[in-house]
Amino acid sequence: MADAKTILIVEDEAMIGMMLEDYLETLGYGLHAIAVSVDEACDHARKGGFDAALVDCNLQGEKSWPVADILAENGIPFIFATGGIADDVPQGHANRPTLAKPYTIGAVERALGKVLSPQ
Repeated sequence: MADAKTILIVEDEAMIGMMLEDYLETLGYGLHAIAVSVDEACDHARKGGFDAALVDCNLQGEKSWPVADILAENGIPFIFATGGIADDVPQGHANRPTLAKPYTIGAVERALGKVLSPQ
């Protein structure tokens, strides 16, 4: 599907990344890349070339707020993925959509639909 929206997955757990990749394929989205660290995700965010991102709040013990800042600066929509209340989103991103773990394909579909729909 040449006109499929592409998604950057920012996730450090391999099994979750693969599950999300499968969800994207099933939902008709393309995978841009899977970034497993804050540095790698920041690099992808700076380069762009994708339509939206799913960003895990905690990557290898490090918060992913720098990734969110770059995505926001570049106007790339994104969704925070969180596994719990310990992921207090910074005030500057408090209005961003969140997706709670464990994921369901329906929740991923709804979240991506919200951020990718024309405003």
